Amino acid sequence: MKIGVFDSGIGGLSVVKSMLEHSLFEEIIYYGDTARVPYGTKDKNTIIRYGIEAIEFFKNFELDLIIVACNTVSAYALNEMRESSKCPIIGVVEAGILACNNSLKNKNSNILIIATKATINSNAYEIGLKNKGFKNLDAKATSLFVPLVEEEIFSGAILNEMFKHYFSDIKQSPDALILGCTHFPLLKDELQSYFGKGTKLIHSGEAIVEQLQSKFKLTLKYKNPKLKFFASENPDALKDIANIWLNIN
Repeated sequence: MKIGVFDSGIGGLSVVKSMLEHSLFEEIIYYGDTARVPYGTKDKNTIIRYGIEAIEFFKNFELDLIIVACNTVSAYALNEMRESSKCPIIGVVEAGILACNNSLKNKNSNILIIATKATINSNAYEIGLKNKGFKNLDAKATSLFVPLVEEEIFSGAILNEMFKHYFSDIKQSPDALILGCTHFPLLKDELQSYFGKGTKLIHSGEAIVEQLQSKFKLTLKYKNPKLKFFASENPDALKDIANIWLNIN
């Protein structure tokens, strides 16, 4: 299969990494809208417009599937993007909800969602989880994690202060923590350490892999997939980061 992966910037590379680890696809076309990142502070209509423009970009390729790796776009623009696309589109929000439902058998589990402001304001995760029967939900906009990750600050004093800033009012660690932004898996080790081993982390990349394997019954393995990286601004910088994050030097 030949797929496209769309993200507002570089965060979607964490989803690509999971797909590479599972060897699911023959070719992956990645497009990051780096000229207009972050999307998490944009209004709904703007996010929808950017999403549709991404579909127009992908029409230059004959794709079997498009994955929307940006949680904000998945929350606001998936329906409009599907109307504009000739191939199926999968979003990380619905994948995260399904992964949470599959991994938590107790509907009274305490679930914490962390994401950008726009994703949190959409209530997409809460609506989806409530439809699955979950009741004890909390959500926090943790947008400052995004620039930290882009500055490659994955641990240390600054990150610890951010944890205190966002999580000091949480008296009991949640049963599950949904990483509702594709930047956040880069912080998963520190988040796991902060909340403890009893908290299940729901990772966008692994959630997408789980959904793809279930929905499309993918059985073929591709050991050396072709990777192509595109960006709306400074594509060389995106490629450099991809080489580091994906270890493809």
